[in-house]
Amino acid sequence: MGRFICKRLAATILVIVAASMLTFGILHLTPGSTPATILKYAFIGLEEIPTDAEITEITTRFKLSDPLYQQYYRWIKQALRGDLGDSYVYRLPVAELIGLRFPATALLAVLSVTLSLLISIPLGILCAVKRNTFFDHFNRLLALFAVAMPSFWLAYLLIIVFSLGFNLFPVAGFRSLSSLVLPCVTLAAGMGAVTLRIMRSSMLEVMGQDYILTARSKGLYERSVIAKHALKNAFLPVVTVVGLQFGHMLGGSVIVETVFSWPGIGKLLIDSIFAKDIPVVQGCILLIAGTYALVNLLVDLSYALMDPRIRYGRES
Repeated sequence: MGRFICKRLAATILVIVAASMLTFGILHLTPGSTPATILKYAFIGLEEIPTDAEITEITTRFKLSDPLYQQYYRWIKQALRGDLGDSYVYRLPVAELIGLRFPATALLAVLSVTLSLLISIPLGILCAVKRNTFFDHFNRLLALFAVAMPSFWLAYLLIIVFSLGFNLFPVAGFRSLSSLVLPCVTLAAGMGAVTLRIMRSSMLEVMGQDYILTARSKGLYERSVIAKHALKNAFLPVVTVVGLQFGHMLGGSVIVETVFSWPGIGKLLIDSIFAKDIPVVQGCILLIAGTYALVNLLVDLSYALMDPRIRYGRES
């Protein structure tokens, strides 16, 4: 187990470094002058044209004239000391900005995953038990629509119906608990549809195994067979998908947070990309990559608890 954890941690570090290098390079390859963009977003306004003196001043202040490798080396050296630098636009430490935005993203992620699981897990089990009935076909069709539906389209549809039409929930922002409803439903819909389909397929596969037939032949009630014998093994693939989706949400669901102007990591990342606020973008990417890797590690470790047959120490 120790060897497995060390390998995963090493892979995590490589993923984070590679993601930060790729992000740093792409940001400098995008059209437009970085000093001019920073000036427009943080100092003079989007409609104004920066002067040469202003561009020179910003370039000197943030050392933007240095070669890219020097800028990246300076950032990674500070990051190893726990300093992610200061935002060009917000003029605050990046770690402080992320700390302010992350709770909103975490709250949205936890509630969305909870809502998704409360709906998709029971429906997936019932669809497997009632295979090829009207109930099964209806829920599979509904899940297919939810999977195929773009999240931004569903978000705008919910806003039009429940915010503009019935005036039940706020359109954007985080003013009260009611502001959570539409973003949570939007995120939970797509995730729940995927979880439902995987839960159904996994249950059908498990229920065809010999030990399930043996349990039934002993005269056990069907409810007992499902609850005590089938569910534990059927949950393995579901844990994988839910873990990765939860990591995605913790990293910031960019589209949903942007549509609903949710004050989370995803919205911060998009705003910083437009403003070419490189330290903030790097910090957000670092958080997202680290969150994905950590959640993936926890999911892998949970396999050993759910299925004792798995022995990570024997991996090549």
